[in-house]
Amino acid sequence: MKQIKITINNKEILAEQGKTILEIAKENKIKIPTLCFHPDLKPGASCRICLVQIKGEKNFCTACSTEAREGMEIFTNTFEIEKARKINLELLFAQHKEECKDCVFEYNCKFLKLADKYDVKISRFADRKTKFPVYQFGPAIVFDSAKCIDCRNCVEICKQKESGFLDIEEKNGFFEVIPTKNKKIDCIYCGQCIIHCPVGAFEAVGEFEDIEKPLKAQNKFVVFQFAPAIRSSIGEEFGLEPGLVVTGKIVAAIRKLGANMVFDTSVGADFTTFEEAKEMIERHKTKKGLPIFSSCCPSWVKFIEFFHPEYIANLATTRSPQVILGGMIKTYLLKSKNINPKNIVVVSVMPCTSKKYEIQRSELKINGVKPVDYVLTTRELAYLLIKNKIDLKNIEPEQADNPFGEPSGAGVIYGASGGVAESVLRTVYEKITGQKLQDIEFREIRGEKGIKTASFKIKGEEIRIAVVDGIDNAKKVLNQIKENPNIYHCVEVMACPGGCIGGGGQPLPSDKKIRESRAKALYEIDKQKQIRAAHENPAVKEMYKKYLTDEKTIRKICHTRYYKKKREN
Repeated sequence: MKQIKITINNKEILAEQGKTILEIAKENKIKIPTLCFHPDLKPGASCRICLVQIKGEKNFCTACSTEAREGMEIFTNTFEIEKARKINLELLFAQHKEECKDCVFEYNCKFLKLADKYDVKISRFADRKTKFPVYQFGPAIVFDSAKCIDCRNCVEICKQKESGFLDIEEKNGFFEVIPTKNKKIDCIYCGQCIIHCPVGAFEAVGEFEDIEKPLKAQNKFVVFQFAPAIRSSIGEEFGLEPGLVVTGKIVAAIRKLGANMVFDTSVGADFTTFEEAKEMIERHKTKKGLPIFSSCCPSWVKFIEFFHPEYIANLATTRSPQVILGGMIKTYLLKSKNINPKNIVVVSVMPCTSKKYEIQRSELKINGVKPVDYVLTTRELAYLLIKNKIDLKNIEPEQADNPFGEPSGAGVIYGASGGVAESVLRTVYEKITGQKLQDIEFREIRGEKGIKTASFKIKGEEIRIAVVDGIDNAKKVLNQIKENPNIYHCVEVMACPGGCIGGGGQPLPSDKKIRESRAKALYEIDKQKQIRAAHENPAVKEMYKKYLTDEKTIRKICHTRYYKKKREN
């Protein structure tokens, strides 16, 4: 790559040609404030907080969108720039209705930090959007358009990666973000709009207030479960580095909230793996329903049901880990502990907003009862802990409860893209061959690449796999399958970048580097585990011996159905 010489604040820098001023400044630890910039997206340069001054140029430039050129002399903090930033911030606050006590960024707001840094009077101009509407998308996401600063990150990420549900409409001379009026498009509840909004205009539908009542009630038996991806991400909400594993601290903190028992959803993932492996083997034998599609991601399932119902039969009927574990809690555990069914409450902590949607699906009920009563996102659990003055950072770790407290390594890697497929392959191989895998890691299907493909030989027969993150990439794979139905045997799709570690309920900010740190930590846990295959987990063996002893019970607890969907929003 060709090198160029520039100066930033009189410091001479050798940089790669083609990079923006902001990229070069970050690499050289020169701080330029940003608000709307997100590394997942092309720079929109709408907030104009990253203004810089270039010698010889009349107007200020936005560092996020201006490519550096040979000989540029750049200044980032002159009096004129600081003044312009302050004015821009004041104008942005005029577009943003302040409801700081009810905001996803309450404890970590970049917008307020910038206001403090530049001594901005946030109420200098009257809010012009106070009468703008609030939209709710299913049971998962709330969008308060009165808080929107028109950066359009949400529209960009939704069109680029997901369903294209968000749109722009001109009203009375202003442009407004709205749900699309195109009836052929619907929200899939992935929550990437939340991850990419810099000012908290999007939030998950909050349930932590509802959960506080059963936690305090004497007659309620409250059981929490937490997803694989939570353990390497929630620490960020308490100032810890991304990827730092805090599994035991999560257990201890939830107990302090008043939970009666705490389980690990990664054990639920082991059950999902076991059943999906059986399903994959059966379909491979009969050559029906191939390729088999993963069904752990509710956003992907909703996408198929609404946009491509012709592929519903390809979805694995195996329930997701939180739903299987919830079902085991509401049936097996309830009986073994002699708990009144009316008094048991199951709470899932998930990295995902669409899990709030998943638990509302009526076909998941067991004897008319929902397996899971509430879903909290990672952020919501952090909020609840902070509100109750529980310091996750300094709490002493504790072990999760049995019988669903100790997962295999295969269960833990569900949190990263490729983890479901890899977990299933480990079990499929051993079930087909009757031999133990020597090299248990399927590295070809790991990482953040949008589409990862690989083929593996099992007993002389080729198994072709595609692992996908992002619905944009899923569309490409569906087109491949349309042209060649035999191209793959198994397809894993996660709607969010990097899989669940980049989910819509995860701590903010979230970018590629942070996601990679979270995923790396999950693979490291797997590496350190003695038991790394789902079917070898003693909890799985015990349940199939004690409880999941007949096909009727297995279908009731572990499997489901899917339907063609009409637009819900």
